[in-house]
Amino acid sequence: MIPELKILFHQGKQYIPDVTTVEVPGIFSGRPVISTLPVDITALCAVCPTHAINADPAVSIDLGKCLFCGECADRFPEKIRFTKDYKLGSNSREKLIVHEGIDQPVGFDPAKIRGEITRLYAGSLKLRQVSAGGDNSCEWELGAAGNVNFDMGRFGIEFVASPRHADGIVITGPISQNMAEPLQICYDATPSPKIIILAGVDAISGGIFDNSPALDRTFLSKYPIDLYIPGNPIHPLSFINGVLGLLRAGKKK
Repeated sequence: MIPELKILFHQGKQYIPDVTTVEVPGIFSGRPVISTLPVDITALCAVCPTHAINADPAVSIDLGKCLFCGECADRFPEKIRFTKDYKLGSNSREKLIVHEGIDQPVGFDPAKIRGEITRLYAGSLKLRQVSAGGDNSCEWELGAAGNVNFDMGRFGIEFVASPRHADGIVITGPISQNMAEPLQICYDATPSPKIIILAGVDAISGGIFDNSPALDRTFLSKYPIDLYIPGNPIHPLSFINGVLGLLRAGKKK
């Protein structure tokens, strides 16, 4: 008993007490901020491999396409910097676009949140994760969201093995042709009402695979998306706060 107590005392707290306010240590690229300083706009847009940077009419970054590689900030540090803000989730695709000269958090549109989401899932949300051609990076981070450090289970958020036990699905990966049918089968097997979460740039926009003939993203045009969580890969804190933000924003309607 005494040795075990010594180990517990030595290790300290293994979990993050408050996942909504903790600061991410070390190197982390979160929400970008775009200054109004003039730069070579053509060169700035050209540096982005996924065309996430747009300059019409002013410079903006689409977080749904951004790889968070930091190349734009390295080349144009006076124009773009990445903060440590990990609260990137939104239920609005338009709110994922960061505009020049505006430094504010990514938010939610309460009017777009279906009433049954907060009514049924505020205290318990079971999700089935579908890797639709993913590279296992986002999948790895989603697994970490449930470990002893982040412990999203304390909020009633858990992944389940079967879609028949789930309240919704979490899609990672760009949705390859080979995964289009299994994704549809999984969605159909999930009881209604159900939610859809897109986790990571590949799921949201296709990422570097956008417009590839190997993809079949028609699934996304058939159903409303309840939550977008940018990242490449997503951070566990981004996922947890995204889901909590969706559930809590619905209460404010």
